[in-house]
Amino acid sequence: MTIALASTFDPRGEIGRLQRLYSQIQAQYSHIIISLPPKATSDEIEQLNNLPGTTVFVNEHWSQGRYMSLKAAYETGADYIHYCDLDRLIRWVETRPEEWLQIVERVQQTECLVIGRTQAAWATHPQVMIQVEKVINSVFSYLLEGEYDIGSGSKGFRRDAVKFILANSRPERAIGTDAEWMVLLYRAGFLLESIEVDGMDWEIPDQYQDRAADRERQAQMAEVYDADVKHWHYRVGATVEVVEAGLDAMQRDLKLDGDDADR
Repeated sequence: MTIALASTFDPRGEIGRLQRLYSQIQAQYSHIIISLPPKATSDEIEQLNNLPGTTVFVNEHWSQGRYMSLKAAYETGADYIHYCDLDRLIRWVETRPEEWLQIVERVQQTECLVIGRTQAAWATHPQVMIQVEKVINSVFSYLLEGEYDIGSGSKGFRRDAVKFILANSRPERAIGTDAEWMVLLYRAGFLLESIEVDGMDWEIPDQYQDRAADRERQAQMAEVYDADVKHWHYRVGATVEVVEAGLDAMQRDLKLDGDDADR
């Protein structure tokens, strides 16, 4: 039984930390996919390509980054795929490696695992993220008949679930995949399970630092983040995208195993 890592990564000074942690990460995954934005520099691409066992590629359109990373991971033939935004994974492995290892094992026992945030993890985030994501999670917890934190940036899938997602999702939905992928699997009858972890605490304060930010830095940056109106504008826009993508997926005609039959 094998598990591949599918990730998207917009490096903001985190490659050095990734290099230090890489042997731990590589030991857990049969393949590691790193999907980069068009603005990735040649130096960043070279550094990531030098990591053994990675498949690194630059997307022509960054809106397709998550879809393309999932597709590349599926094409490795792995039995399970763990999707995780790479900046979050770096922090998780650095700060709570045992918890991360437990989740890697748990992914391989499920059809679809939604990896959410504990109250302690949520408490590290700025209020704008807490408030707008309450809307997303309440909408889709109701529609999916469970309790889900769908926007943490990490999920696990069995291979057949990934096949269904690739056949039915829209590559350009970017952050909308948070809801779209879950809705598609729910409609197809896959079992959605949920778990909360401390390791999904706020990762943005880690940017351009030589180590993961501590709680004091997270709190200071959360206050600054909330004081900037452009962050509220961005997060509200992202909320609209996620909700629209999920509702669209709830109504879309679906294909079985890539066929044209409606479900």
